[in-house]
Amino acid sequence: MFTEPRDRADRARPPARSRRASWLSRGMAQVLVMVLVAEVVMAVTTVRTLLRPADTPAHKPSLSVAKPFYPATTRFYTDPHNPAASWVRAHPRDRRAAAIRRRIADQPQAAWFTETNESLVEEQVRGLVGTAAAQRRLPVLVAYAIPQRDCAQYSSGGSGDAGVAYRRWIDAFTRGVGDRPALVVLEPDALAHLSCLRKRQRAERFAALAYAARTLKARAPRARVYYDAGNSGWQPARTMAGRLRHAGIDRYGDGIAVNVSNFNATGDEVRYGLTVLRELRRPRLGVVVDTSRNGAGPTPKHQFCDPPGRRLGRTPTAATGIPGVDAFLWIKQPGQADGCAAGAGVFVPGYAYRLTG
Repeated sequence: MFTEPRDRADRARPPARSRRASWLSRGMAQVLVMVLVAEVVMAVTTVRTLLRPADTPAHKPSLSVAKPFYPATTRFYTDPHNPAASWVRAHPRDRRAAAIRRRIADQPQAAWFTETNESLVEEQVRGLVGTAAAQRRLPVLVAYAIPQRDCAQYSSGGSGDAGVAYRRWIDAFTRGVGDRPALVVLEPDALAHLSCLRKRQRAERFAALAYAARTLKARAPRARVYYDAGNSGWQPARTMAGRLRHAGIDRYGDGIAVNVSNFNATGDEVRYGLTVLRELRRPRLGVVVDTSRNGAGPTPKHQFCDPPGRRLGRTPTAATGIPGVDAFLWIKQPGQADGCAAGAGVFVPGYAYRLTG
């Protein structure tokens, strides 16, 4: 049998009043500690809120938004024939090749389709989407053929007209996608650039974009269509929302793309994109952000044409963690000129290398 030591067993118990006083004292102390802890937590939360960087995305817009559409584990397609990869293969001994290959060529990025020959564009789209599907990767495609797409500045061109010619082109593009998964960014610059168009031409552009999205939704049912919506430094959110409505986004679109080929900070673009969605009052829509070259943010004067000192941004991912934001993507292919360092779309190795710095 176990017997407590005498010094413990014979220890006198304190009077009941003393015990009650002791318990009361301990209870008050615990309450004071809890109050102090709560005050400390509130103070820390307040400080964190005040010190939050300006470009931290706002996670809770006033209008409820959908969760990111794509699973966080989504893997985007890396085209082995992207401009950076093609240059690296042609210049394996160049001292810049290793950095360009690792930091740019091996990363997923969008494929831009500008070929006006309908048969050829259909073949190109079908080949890329088919290869991506075989690898269980999601391809990002940019449909870029609408006439006067940037008011004839650096990227003029496109199909012959916004009527029959463009509809034939988008029909061919859609046949190439078929019933395979794809993320389609629809016509960068087309809505942000309208100032150069007459009233009739604007109506034609709205109709052309609506036709493109409607055709993709009907004949490429596994594709998601994101209308280009410019960027936070271009058109006001309300103006852009109005243009998107005229182009049929509320009926045929899945979301918007922002910051395409630009350099604005991700946080600014997230806020802008979600503001456009609030203006549209379409919480099912999502936002994708081009982060290909925004690692250093914009220049002080927001220079848009091959500005110096820029850096690669966040690598493509669907793990945004932000309701309403479906993905961060490299829509602009890093290293391709905007039209100042070289002709628009020309790969410039020196520019690409500086982006990796």
